[in-house]
Amino acid sequence: MDEIQILIVEDEPVIAENIAYYLNNHDFKVCGIAYDSDEAKMFLENGSPDAIVLDINLQSEMDGLDIAAYVNANYRIPFILLTSYADKETIEKAKKVKPWGYIVKPFNEDTLLASLEMAISNFAQTQNRDQPEPRFEKINKHLISQVTEREFEVLKLIYAGKTNQQIAEALFVSVNTVKKHINSSYLKLDVLTRTSAIARLRELMMK
Repeated sequence: MDEIQILIVEDEPVIAENIAYYLNNHDFKVCGIAYDSDEAKMFLENGSPDAIVLDINLQSEMDGLDIAAYVNANYRIPFILLTSYADKETIEKAKKVKPWGYIVKPFNEDTLLASLEMAISNFAQTQNRDQPEPRFEKINKHLISQVTEREFEVLKLIYAGKTNQQIAEALFVSVNTVKKHINSSYLKLDVLTRTSAIARLRELMMK
């Protein structure tokens, strides 16, 4: 799985499908759509999303802010909040769950993509701030099948929260080439997602 995995939590099917369409046509892969809090919990327990697009106003047992608090308590996953309201009371409530982004409906494709990319990048930088920088020799020392120098360059950019497109631009290669390097390095790290790849790199650096 070379794309960034996104879980959508939105109880309006049309909006959820539109979001999925936007994301799947760019540098993301929608790994699930949850229409209520029970489905959201199920996807979180059974999958490994790299980020969550979360509607505040869910008509379910738990609303979006409750789910956000649940995510903060049980996972290390960035999320952006969607809402139809921009009033002070709603914003103050949202601040308490510390979202990585906040979008007011209606929104366009560019706003969604930019907010999500920024959230993922900022989250990665925050998580890695006090961690040692991945080093080629250190990582390969603990791997049975070693990553190549090019694969390591890609992994370092993933570690920094970059998307496939951003990695391709930084390394002056095509997105398809980036995907090939990601798939190969994931096999060597024995991971499936970016979140688990970053965690694996941290683990190897601490050995």
